[in-house]
Amino acid sequence: MRSIWIAVLIGGIAILSISSCATVPTEPLASGELRLLSMQIPMKEDIKVNFSFEVNIKFEADGKPEIRTACFSFSGDGPYCYKVTDVNYGSPATIKVQVRAKNSGLNALESYIYYLLDGKVQPTNVVGCQIRVIP
Repeated sequence: MRSIWIAVLIGGIAILSISSCATVPTEPLASGELRLLSMQIPMKEDIKVNFSFEVNIKFEADGKPEIRTACFSFSGDGPYCYKVTDVNYGSPATIKVQVRAKNSGLNALESYIYYLLDGKVQPTNVVGCQIRVIP
């Protein structure tokens, strides 16, 4: 019985670590608004503590808002804010950020962006996914 429980637990962890990141339902954008849609991590299986990894965030926007920083929380630890390395306003619109994980294990990674709207810095909605960080 114990071996079945361990197998189920390991299977659940594996499914969480390889599942795709969540997406956000869309509604009409307000004037000048930037909305995050999803977050993807290309090297998801190779995330190591204190080594940077790339995070790609898909978004939609009314126009081309000025993006300031990208902030991340690891299972409630944070936020840690980073400089955005690349913004593509095409279709799909994407933001690329280099992030560092500080703790190993399974983490709920969440992100939001600060952008300029009507001369004021505003936060976006939050998107997230599960990641596994190895020592």
